[in-house]
This record gives sequence, C-alpha cells and structure tokens, in this order.
Amino acid sequence: MIKLIIGKKGTGKTKTLINMVHAAVENSKGNVVCIEKGATLTFDIKPQARLIDAESYKIKGFDMCYAFIAGLLAGNYDITTVFVDSILKIGGNVEDLGKFFAEVDKLSPDVEFVFTVSADVSELADDVTKYETIAH
Repeated sequence: MIKLIIGKKGTGKTKTLINMVHAAVENSKGNVVCIEKGATLTFDIKPQARLIDAESYKIKGFDMCYAFIAGLLAGNYDITTVFVDSILKIGGNVEDLGKFFAEVDKLSPDVEFVFTVSADVSELADDVTKYETIAH
C-alpha cells in the first residue's frame, strides 16, 4: 500500500513524515525503514527506525531507488513500513513518478510505503494522485 504526503517545499511534509515514523516505531511488530536524500533527519528519527541516506549508496533515479527498496525487502522479511523523504530529489522527474509507484506497489502487499512528494497536487498526474494522500 502506498501513501503520499504531498505539498510544496516548506509546507510541513517532513515533519509529518517524522511523526509517522515515530508512530510506526511504536506500533509496528516489525522493522521500520526511512530513506532520505542527505543526512538531515539523523537527529529527528528515533534510533529504532533504520535511517538510510540515499546519497551514501549513490541512489539516483527511480530505477535505482526501486532496486534498492526491493533489495531491502528481499533481505529483511520483517520490514513493515518504508518511508521515503523527497522522492523527487532521489528519483528524478515528476513524469515518471506514477510508473515508479505502480512498480513499488507490487513489491509486497504486507508493507506500507509512505513517500513525501514536493509538488502541488495540481502538478501530478492521475497515476500519482490515485494513491492515498495524508493531510499534513
């Protein structure tokens, strides 16, 4: 299942994501993963969640991001939630976002995926906005 936190820069998406990560850590019976571009959340995310800097693994583009997430899930069957902050900074252009989400959504029915998308909803195609949007 995919959920999106959508909004322009400075609208509180990352703060919403941080709160959701903390709630997932408290309620999950498995592992919680948070992927970010850069190491900006190091002191904001509880250490019980696995925080991964996409830049450390040279993840660029939606294909590499998909492969990285698939590899995480293949190596750890206990992951219940994957958060990704700033997916457009990691993945690239907004035009390919819907295709990326469609592929990620097929990875595991038991894993919840939450992405922050720095864009106005009006800029996004129907293949993106069809996923649940979380208010922030």
